[in-house]
Amino acid sequence: MSSEQVDVVIIGGGAAGISVAARLAASPRPPSIVLVEPSTRHHYQPLWTLVGAGVFPKEQSERQEAELIPAGVRWVKERAVTFDPDNHEVTLSDGTTLRYNQLVVAMGIQIDWALIPGLKESVGKPGSGVVSNYSYETVSSTWDALRAFPKGGRAIFTHPSTPIKCGGAPIKICFLADDHLRRRGARESSHITFVKAGGGIFAVKKYADALTRVAARKNIETVFTEELVSIDVANKAAVFRDLTTKTERVRPFDLLHVTPPMSAPDVLKQSPLAGAGGWVDVHKHTLQHSRYPDVFSLGDCSNLPTSKTGAAIRKQAPVLVENLLAHREGRPLLGHYDGYTSCPLVTGYGKLILAEFDYTNTPKESFPFDQSQERLSMYMLKAYALPDMYWNGMLRGRM
Repeated sequence: MSSEQVDVVIIGGGAAGISVAARLAASPRPPSIVLVEPSTRHHYQPLWTLVGAGVFPKEQSERQEAELIPAGVRWVKERAVTFDPDNHEVTLSDGTTLRYNQLVVAMGIQIDWALIPGLKESVGKPGSGVVSNYSYETVSSTWDALRAFPKGGRAIFTHPSTPIKCGGAPIKICFLADDHLRRRGARESSHITFVKAGGGIFAVKKYADALTRVAARKNIETVFTEELVSIDVANKAAVFRDLTTKTERVRPFDLLHVTPPMSAPDVLKQSPLAGAGGWVDVHKHTLQHSRYPDVFSLGDCSNLPTSKTGAAIRKQAPVLVENLLAHREGRPLLGHYDGYTSCPLVTGYGKLILAEFDYTNTPKESFPFDQSQERLSMYMLKAYALPDMYWNGMLRGRM
């Protein structure tokens, strides 16, 4: 085993980790930076909704991680296995110990496929009818199932009770499935159900009202406070539990799109960095850890009380870097994150509602029109402009 001293260690090479690394590396007096990330592939996950609807091939969402590592940043292809913030140390999967002056935790979110009996062994498998846009390996199965969907079929789209990345994604693929079946002439004989464990279709009233109208127009059955608890693949039956009455009901399906339960990565849950629920416990405005001032966190693994989206990370990264550099120099932390996040809510092919809001669920819209209206221009923004901004702007530390 070896030990190494580094100015800044970043754990995680996804959207959050790469964005922070790029900004730190471009600072006037850049610290020494090590980025720890085992994966050699990087995915633009917001595209997967459109991949699952047949708009793009999944390969368009993928890049090699090596192409994204900023100049001046050393990439270590290992996993973090233990955190010791009292001694400023992280132990890696190869036994190496990294000693840091500052630590940035950007590990993303853990998808818990195994928590729903019948899901892990069936999702994405041909003929199962069980699909999910929530992994690169399974996303193409959604489109395969939609194309093979029988007239008179039953499609169910789920949303769990846990925090998830991109909270609008479950309803987006539901709306796109409706649109696809209409184009095929199979919608009138089919039944679509959206089942969400939460109490409403969206957290922000302005956009919730708009989405409710879209669902009604499309004749989509919406069910709330029910959660998927198991799948009988052989009989194509999904078991749901009513979270209010604790009773269970069985819903037959031909297509079951599952948004799996998610949680903080296990290594974080078991670490001193964890707060409630296992998420990294940081100040919601400064992104500095509540107990360890040399630790910062952002993105999906943090406890920031906002939606877990790439748009949120785009606003969090500059605040974190500003405050981390200030902390290194003994200055006050003046960077302030207000909880901004964005969710491009696709309502059909060529239609999108662009939701933007902050910690108070107050809309913070970027354009001089009512963004709760479905627009082709906003769909084009999601499909073409935002991916380019991600690869060539956000991950390069330019926006």
